[in-house]
Amino acid sequence: MSLVEVQNVTKVYKRDSLEIPVLQNISLSVPEGEFLALMGPSGSGKTTLLNLISGIDQPTSGSIVVQGTDISKLSEGALAKWRSHNIGFVFQFYNLLPVMTAYENVELPLLLTNLSKKQKKERVEMVLKVVGLEDRMDHYPRQLSGGQQQRVAIARAIVTDPTLIIGDEPTGDLDRKSAEEILILIGRLNSEFKKTVVMVTHDPHAAESAHKIQHLDKGELRAN
Repeated sequence: MSLVEVQNVTKVYKRDSLEIPVLQNISLSVPEGEFLALMGPSGSGKTTLLNLISGIDQPTSGSIVVQGTDISKLSEGALAKWRSHNIGFVFQFYNLLPVMTAYENVELPLLLTNLSKKQKKERVEMVLKVVGLEDRMDHYPRQLSGGQQQRVAIARAIVTDPTLIIGDEPTGDLDRKSAEEILILIGRLNSEFKKTVVMVTHDPHAAESAHKIQHLDKGELRAN
């Protein structure tokens, strides 16, 4: 069964009277439980496609259906709510709040939920254990290595138990050893926890962790 169904999607950005086509007639199907890597040169539209699949941006034409919901038809408010329940984001730069501990950073998405204080605590401690940082929960980002900070970001991405994990160059700012550890962790989330993963990467080695690789070139998709 397809978790993500992108049908004939085109994305054009407008600047005054100038039209800049970024994606042209893209169709893509991501089965439930898939780990898909998207590759392509800078400017090929990889991040734009991720933003469309995750509801951060809307297509100019075409439809995007995720788990039966056509997100291309949702209002801004409905999209924000949908994202908070369904998408876990992992970025190249960890986007952690420096004034908060690892625990507090991971807890952030849960503040929008109706979980009790006890349920939030159990959930945060569980995901920090999954990423191997249960002994670092009181540390601030500055006290953690890059790889550890990315683990905190992954814990924050999975704490709401999202349907889909979206990774935008998640190993792009890490040394080879830390990158390898993060790829193993993302692979575990996919295989053990049955999370569907769509990851953009420049790195062929990182892409090898995925079940399937697709290439974007000049806004068009081609299979590997």
